[in-house]
Amino acid sequence: MTRKKIMPGNLLLTALFAVLSAFFLMPLAWMLSAASKTEREVWTFPIQWIPQDWNLIANFKAVWMGDVAFGLFYMNSVKIALISTIATIVISAMAGYALGKLDFKGRSLIFTLMLAFMMIPEQATLVPRYIMIKELGLYDSHAALILMGMFSSYFTFLLRQFMVGIHNDMLEAAELDGAGFFRIFWSVVLPLSRPILATVGIIKFIWTWNDYQGPLIMLNSTKLYTIPLGMQFFKEEFGTQISVMMMASVAAIVPLLVLFLALQKQVIDGIAIGGVKG
Repeated sequence: MTRKKIMPGNLLLTALFAVLSAFFLMPLAWMLSAASKTEREVWTFPIQWIPQDWNLIANFKAVWMGDVAFGLFYMNSVKIALISTIATIVISAMAGYALGKLDFKGRSLIFTLMLAFMMIPEQATLVPRYIMIKELGLYDSHAALILMGMFSSYFTFLLRQFMVGIHNDMLEAAELDGAGFFRIFWSVVLPLSRPILATVGIIKFIWTWNDYQGPLIMLNSTKLYTIPLGMQFFKEEFGTQISVMMMASVAAIVPLLVLFLALQKQVIDGIAIGGVKG
């Protein structure tokens, strides 16, 4: 067996990326440290990364068992993010398959219009969407946010580009075996698209979880607030207590970290494959 030669350039690049990673992770480390400290230690300079007086349990209770319904905001975000993500994956995958693999009249025109719509800023359509939601009687409900979030030209384009790369021979072989349209889509196309589906899922979940503009415009009742609005509401109560605010921030990002760690392999594969197919 031959040893792989270590190039000085690769070694230097790895060291550079390690330094940059530590630099970008430093705010997260400080947030975790501050969430475990007393308020006095948070303001201590120079920074004490390891707390001298642990206050983790007290800060935890202040967030989850205090007067602010942080748990309710949390569940609202989980509900909206999960439903929106699943709906977006299903709808975008079907649309991407139709635009990428089915031959029908007007397909090129639809794809061109979709690309044109992608150039319109989301803020430019905010007023029409608000009026539509009001007319449908969905204002101040989670259904309004889910309805607005389940359709995406961007993810349809992403999935379409990936599915174009799937060889038609595989689809034709399944058709010769007697598989119908939905059977081919479910049993052949979707399994081959797992990396890009995972990429779409995690990006969509993060976008929905962190969305501030949509809930701010479409929600009025405090009991319907999501995490971004809840954090603002929480800030009014504990704005001067940095340690408690950091504990709430840590709780807010936990689902995103878990989701990425669970799907990181698929996400990296999806990005790599998408980059190669360009």
